Amino acid sequence: METSSDAIEYTVHDYSSYSTHFYPENILVDDPSNSKSRWTTQQSEAVHWILLRLNKLSVLKSITFGKVSSHPCNMKEFKVYVGMTPENMTEVLHSSLKNDPIRETFSIRHHNSTGHCFPTRFVRIEPLTVFSPSYNTSIWHISLTGIINEVSVEEVKEDYDRFRETRVMQHILKHLRQRRLLTPFNSILTQSGVRLEHPLITELYESVVLTGNWDKAENILHDMSAAGLFDQCLKSSDPRAVWREIHATDANGDIPSVRGGHAMCIDTQRRYIYLFGGWDGQTSLADFWRYDIKEQRWVVLSANTSLESNGPGPRSCHKMVYDSKTNSIYVLGRLDDQDRPTSRAQTRNPESAGSPGFNRSSGAADETPTLSSRPMPSSEFYRYRCEDNTWEHLDIDVNGPRTIFDHQMVMDSEAQILYVFGGRAAEKDYDYSGLHSFNVRMKKWSLLQYVYLSCKTNFFIQFSLMSRATDSTIPSRFGHSMILEPTTRQLYILAGERDEKFLSDMYTYDIATNTATEVFSDFTSSGGPQPCFTQRAVIDPTLQEIYIFGGLIHDRATLSESSNWLYRYPSRPGKWQKIQPLKGLHKSPTPSSSSPQITANPPSRFAHQVVYDLPSKTVYLHGGTMMDPDSAKLREGNDGQTEEAPMKRLSDFWEMSLWRLSSKELIRRSAYLIRQQRFKEMCETQAPVQSLIYLQNQISEVVNHDDPNETQLFRSLLTHLLINSSPISTIPSAIETESPRNNYARDAKPQIDSSLLKISTGNNSDQLGHPGRLQSGLGSVHISSEPLPDLSSQNRTDTKIQTSEDPYERKLHPTENSPSQECFVQRTKTFEAILEFVADDVKQPAGSLLELVDVDADLL
Repeated sequence: METSSDAIEYTVHDYSSYSTHFYPENILVDDPSNSKSRWTTQQSEAVHWILLRLNKLSVLKSITFGKVSSHPCNMKEFKVYVGMTPENMTEVLHSSLKNDPIRETFSIRHHNSTGHCFPTRFVRIEPLTVFSPSYNTSIWHISLTGIINEVSVEEVKEDYDRFRETRVMQHILKHLRQRRLLTPFNSILTQSGVRLEHPLITELYESVVLTGNWDKAENILHDMSAAGLFDQCLKSSDPRAVWREIHATDANGDIPSVRGGHAMCIDTQRRYIYLFGGWDGQTSLADFWRYDIKEQRWVVLSANTSLESNGPGPRSCHKMVYDSKTNSIYVLGRLDDQDRPTSRAQTRNPESAGSPGFNRSSGAADETPTLSSRPMPSSEFYRYRCEDNTWEHLDIDVNGPRTIFDHQMVMDSEAQILYVFGGRAAEKDYDYSGLHSFNVRMKKWSLLQYVYLSCKTNFFIQFSLMSRATDSTIPSRFGHSMILEPTTRQLYILAGERDEKFLSDMYTYDIATNTATEVFSDFTSSGGPQPCFTQRAVIDPTLQEIYIFGGLIHDRATLSESSNWLYRYPSRPGKWQKIQPLKGLHKSPTPSSSSPQITANPPSRFAHQVVYDLPSKTVYLHGGTMMDPDSAKLREGNDGQTEEAPMKRLSDFWEMSLWRLSSKELIRRSAYLIRQQRFKEMCETQAPVQSLIYLQNQISEVVNHDDPNETQLFRSLLTHLLINSSPISTIPSAIETESPRNNYARDAKPQIDSSLLKISTGNNSDQLGHPGRLQSGLGSVHISSEPLPDLSSQNRTDTKIQTSEDPYERKLHPTENSPSQECFVQRTKTFEAILEFVADDVKQPAGSLLELVDVDADLL
């Protein structure tokens, strides 16, 4: 299929309203010089929208909003919908615009959850908010791009139609099977050739629902795991943070002192972490440390690097990266005692130039320097050779950055290129810095992207070679995060501060093409963290995840309580989720060193440092600055000036790993569901003593007794020895004692001896019903991030359409009785509860045909 994008022509098909001469058709014309060239809504309308009709069927891939200038009527938050008809549309974008004159382009989702590309004929834009609530919403210009080639679009349409036809048939098959109409189910399945599910899922259905072959069903779980059917659930599950404070020292019992604004890097091959400099609240530091991860020992490489030959002096807010190819460390930037700003608050806290109280305004900041007129101070660029413990002072040419602070730096060791972005000059004007690269082999700097110097007017001023900001330029900033994705060779740049404003945007920079793309204009509105400053980020390219830790949030005085985040980027724009701490464990009967030891979590902070050990998938965090617990917000001084809240510098050292669901854990949860159903049926057909023994042993061994929900559910199962009609997962307030109702031969069932009604909640995971199968899955750490499915509230499958066995069931077990309708329904719920752990593309579709029927109509 053709993947290139072309301009898509459209007309305005409909709209909610418009004001005076600000007609909807104005968005067709891109005329920045005309203040009337815009569509403006009427303020009286509750919902505003405009509907565009594409001139021909297309695959919409992006939408661009043109602008004129910052204006209170400019649209801020909005949604975009697409569809083949105006009555049936799907949301494909929810984002927001900046209030500036720069046009913004957004990628449009054009694949569904199964990866099928879909065409569209109509596009609906809904403005949600405006920059000034008292103004009507305005859109100045809209342009669309995507696939318009008729052959390519027809291929997309045919593929999507086939997908929809298949999905309809799958829903029909699911509906028939739920209603026990197995003969027509198998007939349609055979004649249509539609694949409803993976063959192992079909085997599981027959074992659980049709034959009640419980041992076989549990064995199938292991086959499903080996076939990768649980992989999607494992990857999408919420990880939990396991923190451990490290109390290692050097040979003399010393550790790096309290500090913030220091620098760290890691040698993952030799398992070394390097730490240099920082600010202790009184002075800049120049000590250089190394932590040996294997030996768990600190070593002082230099108590004062300024005394070393060619060594760097005291500093904070610098950056340090490790080059694995040459076993060297590069240090760039500085904010030392000579660079302290005039602000009284910042004099006390230079490790965070964006902390409350720092005055960055200066008359020089509004001037427009050129490459020829800007001063070239002494270089603050160093290389440390780890093999011989020597320093080298490197030069920075005219294409390199000035002496900067609070920038970011990453190293591409394979290409031997170092990248630097953002930061501010440690000089009088505090100008922002752009995107630079340093070729290690050639010892040459390059200026890759110019810098915005000011955004206090309606346009951005830049260095001389660019007269106006472009769509592919990343706004400069400081106190941000930057990570290198080594596989795609892209830089991820996010958050930070610019012009007294904390940011919540994210950009990628493609190294090969020298182009930047905005991923989020406001990731907070997309479920991400709040706008933040001096947060730290690391990347795991094997999992395609970025981890963000700490930072100041938007009110410039507080720290976020949920300050740790995970960002998954396999598909654009990616997904955000908070990293919550691990709160409970299912302790192994034989504790091992591999079992996570939960300790207190580190307090929220900023100006700290983190590194990531990829082989062990462990984050290391050190130091930083935290607000005084007794005064976490800004206060007014006696002179009426706003003062900085008291701060505390830290010297603590932590490691963090992420606990994730394992396939063994999903097998355990599934086995628990199967054994619940088996126990319920045993209560109906076997002696109470046998059922009780099964509950005490076979079910108890697959229960996470450290999870209150599972433990309570386990205890409630006892009621089925007394009340056979209770749903498995119903948790009664007390054990009822009235006589049980038996659908079979109640008079033949002996009475239960109350002395036997004792259930052990200990962990018997070393004794399993199927040695060699479940045993390996229950001797490890277990935690339920959410309770097991409530079988009493699953998709309703009970119906009066089919109340007796289907002829197909008789073929499966000609000599045995088929399950009752009530039993069939309960078994189906158990089966579908297990499917919650299975990948979407190998199981029956979610939802029900009943949900497609309108409440007031008989038609779909």
